[in-house]
Amino acid sequence: MIDYLDKAARLIRESGFTVAFTGAGISVESGIPPFRGKNGLWSRYDPKVLDLDYFYSNPHDSWVKIKEIFYDFFGKAQPNPGHIALAGLEQKGWLKSVVTQNIDNLHQEAGSKTVWEFHGSSQWVVCPRCGARHFATEIDMSELPPRCHEDGSVLKPDFIFFGEGIPREAYDQSFAAARKAEVMLVIGTTGEVMPASMVPYEAARSGATIIEINPETTPFTNQITHIFLEGKAGEVLPELLQRVSQLIVD
Repeated sequence: MIDYLDKAARLIRESGFTVAFTGAGISVESGIPPFRGKNGLWSRYDPKVLDLDYFYSNPHDSWVKIKEIFYDFFGKAQPNPGHIALAGLEQKGWLKSVVTQNIDNLHQEAGSKTVWEFHGSSQWVVCPRCGARHFATEIDMSELPPRCHEDGSVLKPDFIFFGEGIPREAYDQSFAAARKAEVMLVIGTTGEVMPASMVPYEAARSGATIIEINPETTPFTNQITHIFLEGKAGEVLPELLQRVSQLIVD
């Protein structure tokens, strides 16, 4: 019987450029629910609060929900063993970057240095008028909506709303990493969100070996995945890191 975990470890060890692509699944293990699905956030909140036009027309209502979801609740989340293992792979030089669909900053908190946030970050708020950016923790949210100190405009979280384009640098760097990858780890994502879901396909088209880590199969599995490691990221990734480390010693 083939030991797929060992095979994946050897591929990572021999790769000159490995990239991780992560989705909501890795953060679910830190207590952050996904947006979609039976227990997702959109089963409890109306998605319109993150519609760009609705936000500008109804900033108070949007900000009440945004504060509750992203700052009162998400702010308590901590990196889990999956995030920490990816940071460990990077620190050892075996992982070059993380492309993430998540906006929760948990990869950085775990120690990852090169992280391309495809959908932006909840850690920052930005003034749409003057462009001033502030750490969310520095903003007084006791009165909503929060306003820019420079021009009084309503501040907006610096993540992507419905109707808004992907940040240019994150988009370009994510696809550049995909084209350069010899191995791509696809972790905790079903590939339902466009255009982010095209990143692994771009890697596969460019010749990368796709190692998928998910609790169950996804559209990626039968189309581009070479090695499927069934399980939670917080369980599989620490074991994978250990296997790669042991290969160096042996």
